This record gives sequence, structure tokens and C-alpha cells, in this order.
Amino acid sequence: MVEIRKSQEDDKYIIEVIGEVDASSSIHLDTAIEDAFAENKKKVMVDLSRLTYISSAGLGVFMSYLQTINSEDIGFVLYGPDPKVKGTFSILGLDQLITIVDNQKQAKAILDGISA
Repeated sequence: MVEIRKSQEDDKYIIEVIGEVDASSSIHLDTAIEDAFAENKKKVMVDLSRLTYISSAGLGVFMSYLQTINSEDIGFVLYGPDPKVKGTFSILGLDQLITIVDNQKQAKAILDGISA
């Protein structure tokens, strides 16, 4: 079961992921990211600090947006994953393709360095 919360802070769009993202709940994460891009958000932060589990389907959601992120120059940063979740991203090499930092302050600093 996952809960997705969306908010905006200055020019940054924040997606907070709470709980578990598995095959049945990954659609909620997909929809949240799709909505951000549809609204032409250019600076997106995904808060993973309360994510307790992510399956390959959940990781696939992030992978499916890599081309869009790169081709449309979208600032996209994940932050706050616990070591187990971060390790899951590392196993697939996603930590080499998506910026993942420890906290919101670091995520904001990265996005502040990107012109909108």
C-alpha cells in the first residue's frame, strides 16, 4: 500500500512517497510523476524518506521516465531513501542514472543550480 502526496515549494514540485511501492501500487507513483511532467514542472523532487519497500515494478516507473527527464531537461532528484531502498536502486544501477541524495536540503541545492 502506498500513499502519494504532492505539493509545490517555490519552483519545485515535490512528490512524497509513503509506504510500499509494488506491482499493484506502482501505478500511483507513475501517475504522480506523469502529472508533474504534464503540468510542465521542470524541477521535481521525490521524497523517499518514508518509502519502506520498492519492487522492480516501482523501479521500472523511474526507469520509464529517464528519456523524458533527459530530453526535456527536467531537474529530477530523489532524496531520503533508507539504506535498504537506496541499495535496491544501486543494484540496478539506477543511482548512476538518477540523482539520489540523502536529504531535502541537498535536493533543493541541486535544483537551485538549474535554470528553469
